[in-house]
Amino acid sequence: MATMAPTLQCIHHMAFRCKDAEETKKFYVDVMGLKMKAALAIAESPGSGEPREFMHLFFEMDDGNFIAFFDDPAGVEKFDFKPMDGFDCHLAFGAESKEELGDWQKRFDEHNVANFGPIDHGFVHSIYFWDPNGVALEITYKDEQYDAILAAEEAHSEQQVRDWTTAKAAATQAAE
Repeated sequence: MATMAPTLQCIHHMAFRCKDAEETKKFYVDVMGLKMKAALAIAESPGSGEPREFMHLFFEMDDGNFIAFFDDPAGVEKFDFKPMDGFDCHLAFGAESKEELGDWQKRFDEHNVANFGPIDHGFVHSIYFWDPNGVALEITYKDEQYDAILAAEEAHSEQQVRDWTTAKAAATQAAE
């Protein structure tokens, strides 16, 4: 018998590579208004103990969770800092209201941060933008019908995945 999975409480942090610790700090503190909670200068690779000097930054959100970054000069030339496609990876922050979403857009405009939206996804409304490292970011607020919409979606989500898998396999086979 398999061991039951313990309950996960939250996402403590999501970490990305950055090209410059100072530039990243300015964006997340000055533009996003987050608190820099830690800037750890580390001299060896975790786990291996091999020499590798890097900076690990943690920026705290109001709920106590973090977005983190690695400024790793030894690996920077191997990484492409182009804006990421949101389908590949993006991080969504929560806002309280439509008004807050508008306030964020005004703030981004004041700081010359390109953004687009809001986009109505039905259950949430979102704006999108990128940080200086190309990380795709989103700020979203829950629609008034959020709970009801997700409850309805949950009721047929297993069937939706089965239908998608079948249709995708048929399309793949037809394309071959």
